[in-house]
Amino acid sequence: MEEKNILYSSSVKAGKRIYYIDVKQTRGGEMFLSVTESKKLSGAEGEVPNYMKQKIFLYREDFEKFMSSLQDAMDFIADKQGVSTPRYESEEPVTQTEEDIKLDIEF
Repeated sequence: MEEKNILYSSSVKAGKRIYYIDVKQTRGGEMFLSVTESKKLSGAEGEVPNYMKQKIFLYREDFEKFMSSLQDAMDFIADKQGVSTPRYESEEPVTQTEEDIKLDIEF
């Protein structure tokens, strides 16, 4: 399955979860963010694994409000834990362009 409207994609592996951050385009040409959390569910050995997916869509007019709220939440956590705003040192996200994206996922 190939999603032709993905213009940019990156992923973050975090334990049993993978977060996909995609820039997509509507038929009208508007770009938006699609954030997908994919979590591998435990199953019996030898069975095809099951995945639970959850998505949110963020549109350009909401980016500033969303980022401000996200930063406020991160600052709140840092303040309550007595540390500075968290800075995550991890491997670089995997970045792909639409030419690179070919999905082979079974659900």
